[in-house]
Amino acid sequence: MQTAKIELKELVFFARHGLLEEEAVLGQRFRVDVLATLDSSLDLSQDTPESTVNYVELYQAVKEVFTEQRFNMIEAAADRIAATILERFAKVISVTVRVKKPAVPVDCICDYFAAEVTRCR
Repeated sequence: MQTAKIELKELVFFARHGLLEEEAVLGQRFRVDVLATLDSSLDLSQDTPESTVNYVELYQAVKEVFTEQRFNMIEAAADRIAATILERFAKVISVTVRVKKPAVPVDCICDYFAAEVTRCR
């Protein structure tokens, strides 16, 4: 049995997510990671686009959800992205989405806060 995954790492999007009014007005850059596990019955030896998932289309789905909708919680954004991927890509059997928020409204020194969601069929 094979396991194949497609990973989109450190995607950067400008968006206006967050609970605070300032976050909605000013916006900020977020980072998004996606790890999609493909159906093990796929015949990848065919070496054709039809035998896998097009990672450009996967990226477009992530971008569309993250930049065209507004979320108060990064958990909700991660969940919506994961749900959309499972809805649109039948060959994906599970997906993990991590949304990283570098500029958090917390008095601390850190790289980012993050929320991660995994959805499976």
